[in-house]
Amino acid sequence: QVQLVESGGGLVQAGGSLRLSCAASGRTFSTYAMGWFRQAPGKEREFVTAISYNGRNTYYADSVKGRFTISRDNAKNTVYLQMNSLKPEDTAVYYCAVDGWQNRRMLPVTSAEYDYWGQGTQVTVSS
Repeated sequence: QVQLVESGGGLVQAGGSLRLSCAASGRTFSTYAMGWFRQAPGKEREFVTAISYNGRNTYYADSVKGRFTISRDNAKNTVYLQMNSLKPEDTAVYYCAVDGWQNRRMLPVTSAEYDYWGQGTQVTVSS
């Protein structure tokens, strides 16, 4: 059974930083792309970033490009999201997810392409 557990969320002032972690189990982690999504109150879940199975390729939503960095450690079955220069509009529940296909070269950017999700971690950025 695949399990994804996020951690690292919290309350931070605008301009601050947070680092989210997502620990995966139950699947050969190193052969699947991973992604981060977020959902703010009253809004739909939106794509934030994705990383290929080997960590060589990444893709970011325009809203976070240059501020957020995704990375992974396949030896630890963990993916990270470093968030810098946080803004109040970054406030949301952040979810990690694992791709439904192994070893894909194209990074999945829609929620339908992911088949397992974590429970989410709250990030609140105060102004």
